Amino acid sequence: MATIRKHANGWEVQIRKKGYKPVCKRFDTKAKADKFASIAEGEMDKGVYVDRTEAENTTLKEALERYEREVTPGKKGARQEKLRLAAWGRDGLASRSLASIRGADMAEWRDKRLASGTSPTTVRNDLAVISHLFSIAMREWGMESLSNPIDKIRVPAAARARDRRLSPDLEEVVVDGKTLTLTEEQRLLNACSARKPWLAPLVRLALATAMRQGELIGLEWKNVDLERKVAKLLDTKNGEARDVPLSTEAVKALENLSPAIDGIVPLRAGPVFATDTDQVVYEFRQACKKAGIVGLRFHDLRHEATSRLFEKGLNPMEAASVTGHKTLQMLKRYTHLRAEDLAKKLG
Repeated sequence: MATIRKHANGWEVQIRKKGYKPVCKRFDTKAKADKFASIAEGEMDKGVYVDRTEAENTTLKEALERYEREVTPGKKGARQEKLRLAAWGRDGLASRSLASIRGADMAEWRDKRLASGTSPTTVRNDLAVISHLFSIAMREWGMESLSNPIDKIRVPAAARARDRRLSPDLEEVVVDGKTLTLTEEQRLLNACSARKPWLAPLVRLALATAMRQGELIGLEWKNVDLERKVAKLLDTKNGEARDVPLSTEAVKALENLSPAIDGIVPLRAGPVFATDTDQVVYEFRQACKKAGIVGLRFHDLRHEATSRLFEKGLNPMEAASVTGHKTLQMLKRYTHLRAEDLAKKLG
């Protein structure tokens, strides 16, 4: 039986029933206290009562901090996700309890973000984090009474896959006082060579292997066998190790990083590329700017490399074994064959 008594700031309900933790909750009116007691006791009698106290007492900010401690470290994109969580922590919704956040609140947040010019993809990714946070809270943090507010709203559609490839068109440029006619790739590599000694080989290897930026940065010499022409990737985005075949161009790029002198091959140890993601992004952007290349991102090199695998005649299974794509749908998303090249094959 529930006990309802007057409290300094309203009315307090206490319920003790076998099989349930003691419930203690306060209300500003007796009518609300009576209603809660009646509903709670009825649910207990039916065996469907779920304690909402923790969900009501935990703010979104507190949940974000716990999620960052317990969930984020196990993710590949932990660094980027921490920035996303920090942004959520500064939002007005952060001070609200998890139990009070509704679909309407998230829909309003979505619309404001889109109206401010934020890309649909960014909004989609921000909402995905909150959706997973609620799922974890419901399944693992004992907040079964919660419902996921993201399930109740329209999430912005995924952006169309990028189809940016290096242009084969020739363009006249002045290099060291000489006028040369170069493709976009040649201009990019020249600009990369002028930036850092490792940048051009990094780009060449990306184009030859379709490795992701993180895979290239994490590659170590001990996992590179130039004689067998194989590079072993132990830490990939999908969590599965894979062996990447090295073409003649890929081997040449690696040998240029650590060339043999007088026939003596130097000791190759440690990371192949002594750099990090921030530096790669910055240097690549500066190289593109110097080369007059617009709209090209480092990740586009993976699209370019994947498309070239098919242009060389590899079948989908062979290409997927090189790129590491787990589904043909994702492989297709990264493949952009030029219509003019297909027309030549058609005759």
